[in-house]
Amino acid sequence: MKTEEKVPPIAVNRKARFDYFIEERYEAGIALQGWEVKSLRAGKAQIAEAYVYLKDGEAFLFGAHLSPLTSASTHVIPDPTRTRKLLLSRRELDHLVGAVERRGYTLVPLELFWKNGRAKLAIGLAKGKKQHDKRATEKDRDWQRDKGRILKAMRR
Repeated sequence: MKTEEKVPPIAVNRKARFDYFIEERYEAGIALQGWEVKSLRAGKAQIAEAYVYLKDGEAFLFGAHLSPLTSASTHVIPDPTRTRKLLLSRRELDHLVGAVERRGYTLVPLELFWKNGRAKLAIGLAKGKKQHDKRATEKDRDWQRDKGRILKAMRR
């Protein structure tokens, strides 16, 4: 029996959980060029300011930055922020189109990772948080941290 080891993600969008309520999570493949794969293997990716948009029944990743390696290629002119197509099943795309257009959801890239040697992007179907929601989340996080400290101090 093969044990699956936990591989750390290539890039994580930490601000997504702060700015949005993530309701559903999808896993999408990404159409990449060769130099982009090498760049991902070197961990040179940022998705903090990226977003996903739907056009003509297809999903695209916009604003993700993959820094080209100096040794990547001599005959290809790399564009670090080019729009990349996301690979999802038709059923998933139809569901996302319905949620985004009719119910006002947003598609947010959450995490870039490797799965079976292929680059994958975790996408969250999300609702935006208001300012008071963000404050409440921060307050809860602070309370959980303080509670842990208090309990730890009581055990001693």
